[in-house]
Amino acid sequence: MKADLIVDTKGLACPMPIVKAKKALDGLKPGQFMEVLSTDKGSLNDFTAWVRKTNHELVQHTEENGVFTFLVKKI
Repeated sequence: MKADLIVDTKGLACPMPIVKAKKALDGLKPGQFMEVLSTDKGSLNDFTAWVRKTNHELVQHTEENGVFTFLVKKI
């Protein structure tokens, strides 16, 4: 799946990756996808909880070379 928007939060610590992701997601239409890049080690737990709380869908997450990538579908 191709992201409609990529949000690079590498180098930012909690809560900034979530804050930037929320602002970006607010600009998308339902059904669109956002990809978030993060180097924050706590981001997996943070994004999993945030997506569940906001009722969006965490389509996939990966980690490669210390960079976490999250693909979120706006519901």
